[in-house]
Amino acid sequence: MLKDLSRVRFATPTPIQAKALPPALDGRDVLGCAQTGTGKTAAFVIPMVERLAGSPEGPPRGLILAPTRELAYQIQETIDDLGRSSRVYATTVVGGADVQAQLRGLKQHPEIIVATPGRLLDLMWDGHIDLREVEVVVLDEADRMLDMGFADQLNQIIDALPPGRQSFLYSATLPTDLEELVRMSLRDPFHAVVAKPATPADGVTHTLHNTTPGAKTSLLLSLLKDGDESVLVFTRTKNRADLIAETLRRSGHRAAEIHGNLSLERRRASLQGFRRGRYRILVATDIAARGLDIDNIGHVINYDLPYTPEDYVHRIGRTARMAAVGRATSFATAADSQSVKAIESILGQSIPRPSSSQPDKKRRSRKAGPDAPEGQRQRPAAKRRRGRKRTGNPTAHAEHQEAAPLQAAPVTEQP
Repeated sequence: MLKDLSRVRFATPTPIQAKALPPALDGRDVLGCAQTGTGKTAAFVIPMVERLAGSPEGPPRGLILAPTRELAYQIQETIDDLGRSSRVYATTVVGGADVQAQLRGLKQHPEIIVATPGRLLDLMWDGHIDLREVEVVVLDEADRMLDMGFADQLNQIIDALPPGRQSFLYSATLPTDLEELVRMSLRDPFHAVVAKPATPADGVTHTLHNTTPGAKTSLLLSLLKDGDESVLVFTRTKNRADLIAETLRRSGHRAAEIHGNLSLERRRASLQGFRRGRYRILVATDIAARGLDIDNIGHVINYDLPYTPEDYVHRIGRTARMAAVGRATSFATAADSQSVKAIESILGQSIPRPSSSQPDKKRRSRKAGPDAPEGQRQRPAAKRRRGRKRTGNPTAHAEHQEAAPLQAAPVTEQP
Protein backbone atom coordinates (compact mmCIF):
# COMPACT_ATOMS: atom_id res chain seq x y z
CA MET A 1 0.00 0.00 0.00
CA LEU A 2 2.81 2.44 0.85
CA LYS A 3 4.34 1.72 -2.54
CA ASP A 4 1.10 2.55 -4.32
CA LEU A 5 0.52 5.65 -2.20
CA SER A 6 3.98 6.89 -3.10
CA ARG A 7 3.42 6.21 -6.80
CA VAL A 8 0.26 8.37 -6.86
CA ARG A 9 2.05 11.02 -4.75
CA PHE A 10 -0.03 10.70 -1.59
CA ALA A 11 2.57 11.86 0.93
CA THR A 12 0.55 13.25 3.85
CA PRO A 13 -2.97 12.23 4.88
CA THR A 14 -5.68 14.84 4.62
CA PRO A 15 -7.63 15.65 7.82
CA ILE A 16 -10.48 13.26 6.97
CA GLN A 17 -8.01 10.50 6.15
CA ALA A 18 -6.03 11.09 9.36
CA LYS A 19 -9.23 10.87 11.40
CA ALA A 20 -10.99 8.01 9.61
CA LEU A 21 -8.18 5.61 8.72
CA PRO A 22 -7.19 4.41 12.23
CA PRO A 23 -10.69 3.26 13.29
CA ALA A 24 -11.37 1.90 9.80
CA LEU A 25 -8.17 -0.15 9.84
CA ASP A 26 -9.18 -1.42 13.28
CA GLY A 27 -12.40 -2.79 11.80
CA ARG A 28 -14.87 -0.19 13.05
CA ASP A 29 -17.74 1.26 11.06
CA VAL A 30 -17.15 4.89 10.07
CA LEU A 31 -19.51 7.78 9.43
CA GLY A 32 -17.42 10.36 7.55
CA CYS A 33 -18.20 13.98 6.78
CA ALA A 34 -15.75 16.48 5.34
CA GLN A 35 -15.54 19.25 2.79
CA THR A 36 -15.59 18.20 -0.84
CA GLY A 37 -12.21 17.63 -2.42
CA THR A 38 -10.51 16.50 0.80
CA GLY A 39 -9.76 12.86 -0.02
CA LYS A 40 -12.81 10.93 1.20
CA THR A 41 -12.49 8.28 -1.54
CA ALA A 42 -9.01 7.22 -0.41
CA ALA A 43 -10.26 7.28 3.19
CA PHE A 44 -12.46 4.27 2.47
CA VAL A 45 -10.52 2.62 -0.38
CA ILE A 46 -7.30 2.24 1.66
CA PRO A 47 -8.83 0.24 4.56
CA MET A 48 -10.95 -1.79 2.14
CA VAL A 49 -7.90 -2.82 0.09
CA GLU A 50 -5.93 -3.60 3.26
CA ARG A 51 -8.70 -5.85 4.58
CA LEU A 52 -9.32 -7.70 1.31
CA ALA A 53 -5.68 -8.22 0.29
CA GLY A 54 -4.95 -11.96 0.05
CA SER A 55 -8.61 -13.01 -0.09
CA PRO A 56 -9.24 -16.32 -1.86
CA GLU A 57 -10.90 -16.24 -5.25
CA GLY A 58 -14.66 -16.34 -4.99
CA PRO A 59 -17.68 -14.07 -4.57
CA PRO A 60 -17.01 -10.35 -4.10
CA ARG A 61 -16.01 -9.32 -0.59
CA GLY A 62 -16.27 -5.57 -1.04
CA LEU A 63 -19.14 -3.40 -2.29
CA ILE A 64 -19.15 0.35 -2.97
CA LEU A 65 -22.41 2.10 -3.89
CA ALA A 66 -22.39 5.51 -5.62
CA PRO A 67 -25.22 7.71 -6.90
CA THR A 68 -23.90 8.34 -10.44
CA ARG A 69 -22.04 6.44 -13.13
CA GLU A 70 -19.32 9.08 -13.30
CA LEU A 71 -18.56 8.81 -9.59
CA ALA A 72 -18.56 5.00 -9.80
CA TYR A 73 -15.94 5.02 -12.56
CA GLN A 74 -13.86 7.51 -10.61
CA ILE A 75 -13.88 5.23 -7.55
CA GLN A 76 -12.85 2.35 -9.80
CA GLU A 77 -9.80 4.37 -10.89
CA THR A 78 -8.80 4.97 -7.26
CA ILE A 79 -9.01 1.23 -6.55
CA ASP A 80 -6.92 0.53 -9.65
CA ASP A 81 -4.26 2.90 -8.28
CA LEU A 82 -4.26 1.82 -4.64
CA GLY A 83 -4.98 -1.89 -5.04
CA ARG A 84 -2.37 -2.71 -7.65
CA SER A 85 0.45 -3.98 -5.42
CA SER A 86 -1.99 -5.77 -3.12
CA ARG A 87 -3.64 -7.47 -6.12
CA VAL A 88 -7.08 -6.24 -5.13
CA TYR A 89 -9.22 -5.61 -8.20
CA ALA A 90 -12.63 -4.11 -8.83
CA THR A 91 -15.23 -4.04 -11.55
CA THR A 92 -17.94 -1.45 -12.12
CA VAL A 93 -21.60 -2.17 -12.83
CA VAL A 94 -23.76 0.82 -13.73
CA GLY A 95 -26.88 1.49 -15.77
CA GLY A 96 -26.53 2.62 -19.37
CA ALA A 97 -23.45 0.47 -20.00
CA ASP A 98 -23.02 -2.83 -21.84
CA VAL A 99 -24.41 -5.56 -19.57
CA GLN A 100 -22.44 -8.30 -21.31
CA ALA A 101 -19.18 -6.46 -20.72
CA GLN A 102 -20.08 -6.10 -17.05
CA LEU A 103 -20.87 -9.83 -16.80
CA ARG A 104 -17.46 -10.59 -18.29
CA GLY A 105 -15.93 -8.38 -15.63
CA LEU A 106 -17.77 -10.26 -12.88
CA LYS A 107 -16.43 -13.59 -14.23
CA GLN A 108 -12.92 -12.35 -13.43
CA HIS A 109 -13.84 -12.70 -9.72
CA PRO A 110 -13.06 -9.14 -8.60
CA GLU A 111 -12.67 -8.55 -4.89
CA ILE A 112 -14.73 -5.34 -5.07
CA ILE A 113 -17.86 -4.32 -6.97
CA VAL A 114 -18.45 -0.59 -7.54
CA ALA A 115 -22.07 -0.03 -8.50
CA THR A 116 -25.06 2.23 -8.84
CA PRO A 117 -28.06 0.76 -6.97
CA GLY A 118 -30.36 0.08 -9.92
CA ARG A 119 -27.98 -1.97 -12.07
CA LEU A 120 -26.68 -3.84 -9.00
CA LEU A 121 -30.20 -4.97 -8.12
CA ASP A 122 -30.86 -6.05 -11.72
CA LEU A 123 -27.81 -8.31 -11.69
CA MET A 124 -28.66 -9.63 -8.22
CA TRP A 125 -32.20 -10.57 -9.32
CA ASP A 126 -30.79 -12.31 -12.39
CA GLY A 127 -28.46 -14.37 -10.20
CA HIS A 128 -25.19 -12.83 -11.41
CA ILE A 129 -24.14 -11.23 -8.10
CA ASP A 130 -24.19 -12.78 -4.63
CA LEU A 131 -23.53 -10.44 -1.69
CA ARG A 132 -23.52 -13.05 1.07
CA GLU A 133 -19.72 -13.01 1.36
CA VAL A 134 -19.30 -9.21 1.46
CA GLU A 135 -17.05 -8.11 4.32
CA VAL A 136 -16.87 -4.36 3.64
CA VAL A 137 -19.55 -2.05 2.20
CA VAL A 138 -19.36 1.67 1.40
CA LEU A 139 -22.24 4.09 0.81
CA ASP A 140 -20.63 7.07 -0.92
CA GLU A 141 -22.64 10.30 -1.22
CA ALA A 142 -25.50 8.48 0.48
CA ASP A 143 -27.63 11.60 0.85
CA ARG A 144 -27.52 12.09 -2.91
CA MET A 145 -28.71 8.51 -3.44
CA LEU A 146 -31.71 9.28 -1.24
CA ASP A 147 -32.35 12.51 -3.17
CA MET A 148 -32.36 10.51 -6.41
CA GLY A 149 -35.04 8.15 -5.11
CA PHE A 150 -32.86 5.12 -4.34
CA ALA A 151 -34.24 4.56 -0.80
CA ASP A 152 -36.11 1.35 -1.69
CA GLN A 153 -33.16 -0.05 -3.65
CA LEU A 154 -30.76 0.73 -0.80
CA ASN A 155 -33.04 -1.05 1.66
CA GLN A 156 -33.12 -4.17 -0.54
CA ILE A 157 -29.34 -4.17 -0.97
CA ILE A 158 -28.69 -3.69 2.75
CA ASP A 159 -31.08 -6.56 3.54
CA ALA A 160 -29.03 -8.83 1.24
CA LEU A 161 -25.74 -8.10 3.05
CA PRO A 162 -24.39 -10.28 5.88
CA PRO A 163 -24.85 -8.83 9.38
CA GLY A 164 -21.19 -8.97 10.40
CA ARG A 165 -19.88 -6.70 7.69
CA GLN A 166 -17.87 -3.51 8.17
CA SER A 167 -19.61 -0.42 6.80
CA PHE A 168 -18.57 3.10 5.82
CA LEU A 169 -20.87 5.99 4.97
CA TYR A 170 -19.38 9.18 3.53
CA SER A 171 -20.74 12.51 2.35
CA ALA A 172 -20.03 16.22 2.41
CA THR A 173 -23.44 16.83 4.01
CA LEU A 174 -25.40 14.94 6.68
CA PRO A 175 -29.07 15.97 6.41
CA THR A 176 -31.60 14.75 8.96
CA ASP A 177 -33.27 12.38 6.48
CA LEU A 178 -30.02 10.37 6.42
CA GLU A 179 -30.41 9.27 10.05
CA GLU A 180 -32.56 6.23 9.24
CA LEU A 181 -30.07 4.98 6.65
CA VAL A 182 -27.22 5.46 9.14
CA ARG A 183 -29.13 3.47 11.75
CA MET A 184 -29.82 0.64 9.29
CA SER A 185 -26.36 0.36 7.78
CA LEU A 186 -23.85 1.24 10.54
CA ARG A 187 -23.10 -0.32 13.93
CA ASP A 188 -21.73 1.99 16.61
CA PRO A 189 -19.88 4.04 13.99
CA PHE A 190 -16.87 6.23 14.62
CA HIS A 191 -17.83 9.78 13.66
CA ALA A 192 -15.05 11.14 11.45
CA VAL A 193 -16.35 14.68 11.09
CA VAL A 194 -13.59 17.19 10.34
CA ALA A 195 -15.80 20.12 9.32
CA LYS A 196 -19.30 21.29 10.03
CA PRO A 197 -21.63 19.49 7.60
CA ALA A 198 -22.15 21.43 4.35
CA THR A 199 -19.02 23.53 4.86
CA PRO A 200 -17.48 24.85 1.62
CA ALA A 201 -13.78 24.68 0.88
CA ASP A 202 -11.72 27.48 2.39
CA GLY A 203 -10.05 28.51 -0.87
CA VAL A 204 -13.26 29.54 -2.69
CA THR A 205 -13.99 33.21 -3.44
CA HIS A 206 -17.77 33.74 -3.68
CA THR A 207 -19.53 36.32 -5.87
CA LEU A 208 -23.24 36.90 -6.50
CA HIS A 209 -24.59 38.81 -9.52
CA ASN A 210 -28.11 40.18 -9.18
CA THR A 211 -29.55 39.97 -12.66
CA THR A 212 -32.68 39.25 -14.68
CA PRO A 213 -33.62 35.98 -16.41
CA GLY A 214 -33.10 37.42 -19.90
CA ALA A 215 -29.67 38.88 -19.05
CA LYS A 216 -28.07 35.70 -17.71
CA THR A 217 -26.59 34.50 -20.99
CA SER A 218 -25.02 37.88 -21.80
CA LEU A 219 -23.57 38.00 -18.30
CA LEU A 220 -22.14 34.51 -18.71
CA LEU A 221 -20.51 35.40 -22.02
CA SER A 222 -18.98 38.53 -20.51
CA LEU A 223 -17.47 36.54 -17.63
CA LEU A 224 -15.96 34.03 -20.05
CA LYS A 225 -14.28 36.60 -22.33
CA ASP A 226 -11.08 36.84 -20.34
CA GLY A 227 -8.81 34.11 -19.02
CA ASP A 228 -8.18 30.52 -19.99
CA GLU A 229 -9.10 28.70 -16.76
CA SER A 230 -11.38 25.67 -16.81
CA VAL A 231 -14.98 26.61 -16.06
CA LEU A 232 -17.87 24.44 -14.84
CA VAL A 233 -21.32 25.96 -15.45
CA PHE A 234 -24.32 24.54 -13.55
CA THR A 235 -27.93 24.70 -14.69
CA ARG A 236 -31.09 23.28 -13.18
CA THR A 237 -32.39 21.48 -16.26
CA LYS A 238 -31.06 19.25 -19.01
CA ASN A 239 -32.66 21.27 -21.78
CA ARG A 240 -31.06 24.46 -20.56
CA ALA A 241 -27.63 22.80 -20.37
CA ASP A 242 -27.95 21.88 -24.06
CA LEU A 243 -29.02 25.40 -25.02
CA ILE A 244 -26.23 27.13 -23.11
CA ALA A 245 -23.54 24.77 -24.39
CA GLU A 246 -24.68 25.38 -27.97
CA THR A 247 -24.71 29.14 -27.39
CA LEU A 248 -21.16 28.98 -26.06
CA ARG A 249 -19.96 26.96 -29.03
CA ARG A 250 -21.52 29.46 -31.45
CA SER A 251 -19.63 32.20 -29.59
CA GLY A 252 -16.34 30.42 -30.22
CA HIS A 253 -15.86 28.67 -26.88
CA ARG A 254 -14.71 25.07 -26.51
CA ALA A 255 -17.71 23.78 -24.57
CA ALA A 256 -19.46 20.48 -23.88
CA GLU A 257 -22.52 19.47 -21.87
CA ILE A 258 -23.25 16.62 -19.47
CA HIS A 259 -26.60 15.52 -18.05
CA GLY A 260 -28.78 12.48 -17.51
CA ASN A 261 -30.41 12.44 -20.97
CA LEU A 262 -27.10 11.81 -22.72
CA SER A 263 -25.83 8.31 -23.40
CA LEU A 264 -23.10 6.98 -21.13
CA GLU A 265 -20.61 7.23 -23.99
CA ARG A 266 -21.38 10.92 -24.58
CA ARG A 267 -21.25 11.70 -20.86
CA ARG A 268 -17.86 10.03 -20.50
CA ALA A 269 -16.57 11.77 -23.66
CA SER A 270 -17.64 15.17 -22.30
CA LEU A 271 -16.06 14.49 -18.92
CA GLN A 272 -12.80 13.14 -20.31
CA GLY A 273 -12.59 15.97 -22.83
CA PHE A 274 -12.98 18.47 -20.01
CA ARG A 275 -10.39 16.70 -17.87
CA ARG A 276 -7.85 16.64 -20.69
CA GLY A 277 -8.36 20.23 -21.80
CA ARG A 278 -10.16 19.57 -25.07
CA TYR A 279 -13.05 21.57 -23.66
CA ARG A 280 -12.49 24.66 -21.55
CA ILE A 281 -16.12 24.81 -20.38
CA LEU A 282 -18.42 22.04 -19.17
CA VAL A 283 -22.13 22.86 -18.80
CA ALA A 284 -23.77 20.45 -16.38
CA THR A 285 -26.78 19.65 -14.27
CA ASP A 286 -26.24 18.49 -10.70
CA ILE A 287 -25.08 15.14 -12.05
CA ALA A 288 -21.58 16.70 -11.93
CA ALA A 289 -21.97 18.25 -8.49
CA ARG A 290 -21.11 15.23 -6.39
CA GLY A 291 -17.71 13.71 -5.79
CA LEU A 292 -16.17 14.17 -9.21
CA ASP A 293 -12.45 14.87 -8.93
CA ILE A 294 -11.25 17.04 -11.82
CA ASP A 295 -7.99 18.85 -11.34
CA ASN A 296 -7.58 22.60 -11.75
CA ILE A 297 -11.16 23.79 -12.22
CA GLY A 298 -10.65 27.48 -11.65
CA HIS A 299 -14.21 28.76 -11.81
CA VAL A 300 -17.66 27.35 -10.99
CA ILE A 301 -20.61 29.40 -12.30
CA ASN A 302 -24.15 28.81 -11.05
CA TYR A 303 -26.17 29.95 -14.07
CA ASP A 304 -29.16 28.74 -12.04
CA LEU A 305 -29.06 28.50 -8.26
CA PRO A 306 -29.47 24.92 -6.98
CA TYR A 307 -32.63 23.56 -5.41
CA THR A 308 -31.05 23.29 -1.94
CA PRO A 309 -28.26 25.23 -0.19
CA GLU A 310 -26.41 21.94 0.44
CA ASP A 311 -26.17 21.44 -3.32
CA TYR A 312 -24.50 24.85 -3.55
CA VAL A 313 -21.72 23.46 -1.35
CA HIS A 314 -21.37 20.39 -3.54
CA ARG A 315 -21.29 22.43 -6.74
CA ILE A 316 -18.62 24.86 -5.65
CA GLY A 317 -16.65 21.94 -4.20
CA ARG A 318 -15.58 21.15 -7.76
CA THR A 319 -13.09 24.02 -7.45
CA ALA A 320 -10.49 24.77 -4.76
CA ARG A 321 -9.94 21.05 -4.21
CA MET A 322 -7.13 19.74 -2.01
CA ALA A 323 -6.33 23.17 -0.50
CA ALA A 324 -6.22 24.94 -3.90
CA VAL A 325 -8.03 28.21 -4.66
CA GLY A 326 -10.91 28.93 -7.01
CA ARG A 327 -13.91 31.14 -7.75
CA ALA A 328 -17.64 30.54 -7.39
CA THR A 329 -19.95 32.94 -9.22
CA SER A 330 -23.75 32.76 -8.97
CA PHE A 331 -26.54 34.44 -10.90
CA ALA A 332 -29.63 35.39 -8.88
CA THR A 333 -32.92 36.89 -10.02
CA ALA A 334 -35.64 38.47 -7.89
CA ALA A 335 -37.32 35.07 -7.62
CA ASP A 336 -34.18 33.61 -6.00
CA SER A 337 -34.23 35.78 -2.87
CA GLN A 338 -35.12 32.94 -0.49
CA SER A 339 -32.52 30.63 -2.05
CA VAL A 340 -29.86 33.31 -1.62
CA LYS A 341 -30.76 33.72 2.06
CA ALA A 342 -30.55 29.96 2.61
CA ILE A 343 -27.14 29.76 0.91
CA GLU A 344 -25.78 32.68 2.90
CA SER A 345 -27.11 31.10 6.09
CA ILE A 346 -25.27 27.85 5.41
CA LEU A 347 -22.11 29.78 4.50
CA GLY A 348 -22.39 31.92 7.62
CA GLN A 349 -21.68 35.07 5.64
CA SER A 350 -23.10 37.41 3.04
CA ILE A 351 -21.94 36.83 -0.55
CA PRO A 352 -20.36 39.94 -2.13
CA ARG A 353 -22.34 41.58 -4.96
CA PRO A 354 -20.46 43.50 -7.67
CA SER A 355 -22.14 46.87 -8.18
CA SER A 356 -22.10 46.36 -11.95
CA SER A 357 -24.35 43.31 -11.62
CA GLN A 358 -27.42 45.22 -10.45
CA PRO A 359 -30.19 45.01 -13.09
CA ASP A 360 -30.92 48.31 -14.83
CA LYS A 361 -34.67 48.67 -15.01
CA LYS A 362 -34.46 51.35 -17.70
CA ARG A 363 -32.37 49.24 -20.05
CA ARG A 364 -33.72 45.74 -19.60
CA SER A 365 -33.61 43.83 -22.85
CA ARG A 366 -36.86 42.65 -24.36
CA LYS A 367 -35.05 39.54 -25.52
CA ALA A 368 -35.05 36.58 -23.17
CA GLY A 369 -32.27 34.07 -22.64
CA PRO A 370 -32.58 30.27 -22.53
CA ASP A 371 -34.09 30.43 -19.03
CA ALA A 372 -36.71 33.17 -19.54
CA PRO A 373 -40.00 32.58 -17.70
CA GLU A 374 -43.06 32.15 -19.87
CA GLY A 375 -44.56 35.44 -20.88
CA GLN A 376 -41.28 37.38 -21.08
CA ARG A 377 -40.52 36.45 -24.68
CA GLN A 378 -42.27 38.88 -27.08
CA ARG A 379 -43.00 39.05 -30.75
CA PRO A 380 -40.73 41.06 -33.08
CA ALA A 381 -41.15 44.84 -33.07
CA ALA A 382 -42.98 44.91 -36.44
CA LYS A 383 -45.69 42.62 -35.14
CA ARG A 384 -45.98 44.59 -31.90
CA ARG A 385 -46.55 47.79 -33.94
CA ARG A 386 -49.44 46.17 -35.76
CA GLY A 387 -50.96 45.39 -32.38
CA ARG A 388 -51.06 49.12 -31.51
CA LYS A 389 -53.59 49.99 -34.25
CA ARG A 390 -56.79 51.46 -32.86
CA THR A 391 -59.34 48.70 -33.28
CA GLY A 392 -61.92 49.77 -30.78
CA ASN A 393 -61.23 46.56 -28.85
CA PRO A 394 -59.45 47.33 -25.54
CA THR A 395 -57.97 43.82 -25.42
CA ALA A 396 -56.47 43.81 -28.91
CA HIS A 397 -53.03 44.92 -27.80
CA ALA A 398 -52.83 42.13 -25.21
CA GLU A 399 -53.81 39.56 -27.81
CA HIS A 400 -50.99 40.61 -30.14
CA GLN A 401 -48.54 40.37 -27.20
CA GLU A 402 -49.14 36.65 -26.69
CA ALA A 403 -45.93 34.95 -25.48
CA ALA A 404 -43.92 32.76 -27.84
CA PRO A 405 -43.11 29.16 -26.83
CA LEU A 406 -40.22 28.65 -24.45
CA GLN A 407 -36.93 27.27 -25.69
CA ALA A 408 -35.99 25.78 -22.33
CA ALA A 409 -37.55 23.09 -20.19
CA PRO A 410 -39.47 24.19 -17.08
CA VAL A 411 -37.40 24.54 -13.96
CA THR A 412 -39.28 21.70 -12.29
CA GLU A 413 -37.45 19.18 -14.50
CA GLN A 414 -35.04 17.04 -12.50
CA PRO A 415 -31.32 16.99 -13.45
